[in-house]
Amino acid sequence: MKKTHIIALVVIAIAITMIISTIGDASTYASFKEAKEMANNGDKGSIHVVGELIKGADGKPLGMKYEPSVDPNHFEFMMTDSLNNHNLVVYKQPKPQDMDKSEKVVVVGHMDLEKNCFEAEQILLKCPSKYNNGELKVESE
Repeated sequence: MKKTHIIALVVIAIAITMIISTIGDASTYASFKEAKEMANNGDKGSIHVVGELIKGADGKPLGMKYEPSVDPNHFEFMMTDSLNNHNLVVYKQPKPQDMDKSEKVVVVGHMDLEKNCFEAEQILLKCPSKYNNGELKVESE
């Protein structure tokens, strides 16, 4: 075999190994209902749940509890997923900045059936753009 063939086989083997390792870490998008079903089946894998904070008439989020003087690494809030299922989410980290202003929230974690909550390992926020004020400007030459 030529050296180029051996190098090509090594590169292909490395690429296949990388693809297989990333597939194992990939999580899926689901609803709170699907997360509960997965937990009932014993699956503790991470999943993404997309939704919104439950807000009151004044626009402020409901059920948000964060007391840094008591426990700075415990934050909980109520969230509704894209299929309108409501659930308590517990995040064992400090409250993310601008959480109150977010339009959409993606929580990554798993359902804890004993505590009847979704335990988030990560929170991703989609906040309103501070650069877009709702106006489109067209410049002509």
